[in-house]
Amino acid sequence: MSDMLNLSNNEKGELIEQVKQQIAVANAQELLTKMTEKCFNKCIIKPGVQLDSSEQKCISMCMDRFMDSWNLVSRAYGSRIQREQNRM
Repeated sequence: MSDMLNLSNNEKGELIEQVKQQIAVANAQELLTKMTEKCFNKCIIKPGVQLDSSEQKCISMCMDRFMDSWNLVSRAYGSRIQREQNRM
């Protein structure tokens, strides 16, 4: 912890940016994992060596809906954080 106190403002800023990037990567990985799991469970009834056309369509639509929902929730969450920061 004392090492953090000895960092310059520039170094602290760089460290914060690195942490933000790591969080963004972790969020993207979580999104991909959840989307894959949910859409697979919803669309693939009988796994085989390839997807048939109805499974392909289902996967595509499921992923689109999942991304739309994720983006909507993310925007709403970001707006809420912004409002709360403005109140302080």
